[in-house]
Amino acid sequence: MKPAVAVVEPKTPGNVGTIARAMKNFGMDDLKIVNPPELHRDSEAYGFAGQAREDVLPNYDAVTFDELVSEYHTVGCTATTNEDARKHVRFPFRTPSDLADSLAEVDSDTVLIFGRESNGLTNEELARVDEVCSIPASAEYPSLNLGQAATVTLYELRELTVEETQHPDVERERADEREIEGFYDGFDELLEAIDHPSEKRDKTMRLVRRLVGRAHPTGREISTLRGVVRRAKERARDAEPPRTR
Repeated sequence: MKPAVAVVEPKTPGNVGTIARAMKNFGMDDLKIVNPPELHRDSEAYGFAGQAREDVLPNYDAVTFDELVSEYHTVGCTATTNEDARKHVRFPFRTPSDLADSLAEVDSDTVLIFGRESNGLTNEELARVDEVCSIPASAEYPSLNLGQAATVTLYELRELTVEETQHPDVERERADEREIEGFYDGFDELLEAIDHPSEKRDKTMRLVRRLVGRAHPTGREISTLRGVVRRAKERARDAEPPRTR
């Protein structure tokens, strides 16, 4: 279920436009604003919104914070957290990637709430939300621009909101296991051709299997690797000195 996105009392129209654009990028369209600024067609909001100026931005709902809390499963997004379990206003919290897994289990309507440019969400507001989300950043400068924070968070939720069919040109399928086994056989023969120490071959092959197993190579990738190994074997055998009896 796609979450709604709410912004509390934004002062900069450009940030609203950036958030609307990020929503469009990652398959979301339900924008809500608490105490919105003036968002006329000539404002930065529409200038920054890209194609979201045609649907997401002009169709935003003006709401109150009370309405968000009463009608949605709420996620308060903040840069400042307390790494202390005794203080439950900003702790515990999830990162955006953790949040994606969490929201996949939520059946009710959800809204992600982003705070003000100057000071974010207040402790009183955070105390009323169901979950807290924070982006891990440098301790020296953890605060992100409002539009940046929303973009990063919505990107991490893309698996909940963007259909895979929107990426037909990306090769995702792992190579056939017979092709991968053929690569292993060829690599083993290469070790023999270069006279790799026999006592090390089993360990080397285990390492190669684990490396390739983690990589999940595509058919094209494994075919290329098999070609390289085949040529390496030919070169190694051509370089062999004649054996004496």
